[in-house]
Amino acid sequence: MAKAKAQGKMIANNKKAYHDYFILDTYEAGIALAGTEVKSLRMGKCSIKESFIRIEDGEVFIYGMHISPYEKGNIFNKDPLRVRKLLLHKSEINKLIGKTKEKGMAIVPLKVYFSKSLVKVEIGLAKGKKLYDKRDDIAKKDQKREAEREFKIRNFG
Repeated sequence: MAKAKAQGKMIANNKKAYHDYFILDTYEAGIALAGTEVKSLRMGKCSIKESFIRIEDGEVFIYGMHISPYEKGNIFNKDPLRVRKLLLHKSEINKLIGKTKEKGMAIVPLKVYFSKSLVKVEIGLAKGKKLYDKRDDIAKKDQKREAEREFKIRNFG
């Protein structure tokens, strides 16, 4: 399992991905951005809720990642929903190509964050959850929350 390095400032988190998929493996990828996009990211204006990742001709692209236009960027601003290239090693791309050919496997963005001064995207190799898996996860969360609540009441009551 590829490990993401220690993360700096978090910009965006995709909680929906953890609800809809089992995350099997994670990778840290760089992202090709314009200058005004980086300035907008420094202000925290990014959303990856509806985004997805595709591999085309041996290159990895992220679709649907919304980076709001920088207010002072005027003519230099790019389209907020444009397709952006992710930067991964060739061996990692080949692994992902092999794994995504299996039925039910997908690549989803999990987090966008700064690592030192660079913008990084944590992507996950994911397997789709069925409806009963989602219900099971919700039931487990409810049980855990209830147990914590009872523990708190016993100790402070």
